[in-house]
Formats: sequence, C-alpha cells, structure tokens
Amino acid sequence: MMHSYPVPSPPGSITPFGLLRRISCGYGLNKWPFDGLIINKLKAVSVVITTLVLLNNAAIAECPKNLDFTKRFLASEQSVHLCQAYAGKVLLVVNTASYCGFTGQFRGLEALYQQYREAGLVVLGFPSNDFLQEPRSEDKVREFCSLTYNVKFPMFEKTRVAKRHADPFYQALANQSGDYPRWNFHKYLLNREGNVVASYGSSVKPDDESLIATIESNL
Repeated sequence: MMHSYPVPSPPGSITPFGLLRRISCGYGLNKWPFDGLIINKLKAVSVVITTLVLLNNAAIAECPKNLDFTKRFLASEQSVHLCQAYAGKVLLVVNTASYCGFTGQFRGLEALYQQYREAGLVVLGFPSNDFLQEPRSEDKVREFCSLTYNVKFPMFEKTRVAKRHADPFYQALANQSGDYPRWNFHKYLLNREGNVVASYGSSVKPDDESLIATIESNL
C-alpha cells in the first residue's frame, strides 16, 4: 500500500496557500522578494475569487425550492443543478415516453422551445417508464428523440413521476400544483421565480392556445 505524506516547505519559503493567505490578510508581503506589480495582480485575483464565491453562495441561498435539485442529462455522466442552470427562466417540465399515443407532442414541444427560447422559455424533458411506455435504455431514448423529432431542448435521466414513487423534483412540483402526472406528457409551467403557475394534462397539446397564452404572459 502506498502512502503519501506532506512535504514540508524549506525554511524561509512560502507555499501558494500561505501566499494567498498573506494576500487576503494584507500582511507580511514586505518580507518576500516579490515585484510590486505581481503582488497587486495577485491581490486582484484574490478579490475576484472571493467575489465569485460570495455570488455563488448568494445564488444558492436564493434558489427557489422547486429548482433546488441536481439532475443528470439523458445518457450522460454530466449533471446540472437546476437552479444554477435555469433560475430566472420560464420552464415547461414534461414527462415523456417513446411508445405513447402522445409521443408526437415531441414535435410541438420542440417548436415551442425554438419559438420562445430567446425570450426565456426552456422545455425540460424527463423520460419516464412509470406508465410502461418508455422501457428502452437512455441511449436508445436519446437516439429516438434526436433522429425522429430532432429534439434540441434539454432531456434528463429517466425519472419516476407517478405519485407513489415520484422523484423529489416531481414531488415538489406536485405539492405546489396539487397535481401528479397521471400519464405521459403531463406539463408543469413554472414562472421566472420557480413557482408552478399551471399544470396541464397529457391531452393538452403544445400548441394549445391557453398554454401558449400562459407562457407568453410569464415571459
């Protein structure tokens, strides 16, 4: 078994972390033979890093509870925190399936996304086999969506959505709307503050006038 041990710094030397500490605390720099310009640049870098950390912490603290979830993209190892990626957007969250009578709604959902994405709408797709119509692997689902309907809106990991075993993200949406998906292609519309403002059953098509009017009123 291999072990690694910290290597002590030679007497009179300073580690990178020690240097940053001295920069942030503002003392002891006169003891080190650094050019003043370099020191000023290092101070500026330290300020920028601190500012970014504070802004990130503030953003997380203000995250709407409906978006405070990390989800993995479909057939990918990459995950995203919904708040960091989509806070401030109008979201249409849809549970999808490939072997459903409503599967053709993929075309309308993509059309909605392309028409309103510049205004701030994002469609989020969550494949689900809760209704036994999405049995395929995530790779196959991604291939189907891309080749058959040229889907460009974000698609995520296969997710449980029905009331009995719903994923925490879907529990949050259902708790606020009072409505769990009863079939594929249920739609939740979230405003820019992350609140559910409307819930639509599977039979409501993406080009439904009421749905479009509600989207437009929240953009």
